[in-house]
Amino acid sequence: MDFRPVERGADAFQQPLGVQAIEAVCRRAFGGDTQLGAVVELGTGMYNNVYRVTLANRDRPVILRVAPEPGRQFRSEPHLMRNEYASQPWLAVIAPLMPSVLAADWSHEVIGRDWMIQTCLDGTPAPELLGEYPRTSWSTFFRQLGAIARSVHDVRGPHFGAVAGPGYTTWSEAVTTSLEEISADLDSVGLDSADIRKTAAVADHDHAVLDEITEPRLLTGDLWTVNCLLAPSAPQPTITGVLDFDRTLFGDPLADWTIRMASAKADEREAFWESYGVPERSPAAQRRAWIYEARHLGAIRLERHRLGKTNAVRESYGAMADVLAELT
Repeated sequence: MDFRPVERGADAFQQPLGVQAIEAVCRRAFGGDTQLGAVVELGTGMYNNVYRVTLANRDRPVILRVAPEPGRQFRSEPHLMRNEYASQPWLAVIAPLMPSVLAADWSHEVIGRDWMIQTCLDGTPAPELLGEYPRTSWSTFFRQLGAIARSVHDVRGPHFGAVAGPGYTTWSEAVTTSLEEISADLDSVGLDSADIRKTAAVADHDHAVLDEITEPRLLTGDLWTVNCLLAPSAPQPTITGVLDFDRTLFGDPLADWTIRMASAKADEREAFWESYGVPERSPAAQRRAWIYEARHLGAIRLERHRLGKTNAVRESYGAMADVLAELT
């Protein structure tokens, strides 16, 4: 049996499974006589362990995703895989682009971690293929991404906050709580959280500005180029699949990571707005955008710490100082 794991250090955040554990998971999902063909760990993700698994009794490979052990998860990122599973019905508008869930298990009876098996989509990760097209054609890609984001953001939700909960009755409560949880996570790993706590205080003070958002809309949480698949031989960049919706939430669409990235540079990505529509530009919207940027930077700081990027963690404090200068 061909087994190709990603080599990582013993102290790495992502802890791989052995062959026997993967076989046990597949037998739980597909039956006790299931036989593994090949197992290849995919190294593109930075949170879950992801494996492409070939099974003797199935024509197509499947994707096994394994969440971190509960003790490794931050309080601001609780049970992300369960959140993604709960998001599936809400993402029906883009279901043709998404993998289907074949099995999921939160019981920890087979392994001590949540896991989910999905269909394996055709396509090449956009970061590997987009650069092979002339930059003049990249606007086609971003225009498609804008249409996908628009269709998701048009979905109305029942509460503010993560799809799987906990839910909040106001947007300000959801945002302030998120900032406080990020601060607690930073404290737990010995990082200075003072700037995020100041932002939480600003969000609490400015609750009326945040609560101008009265209708929860579905946010993708993490959709950008890294989570898109492209048709390998299309004359123009063509999105065939979108992945990893474990950070979905209900709230203000302008708080979505997708909107942050679409706004980051004045280049080909400006085509995003042609299909998405023009975002609100009011002073209140700009005030909210600064609070959202602080939240993004706090989450980025945690991720950089998790990945051992010490210099990048240090750089985040300068970026946060610039945001606080706008907010205070």
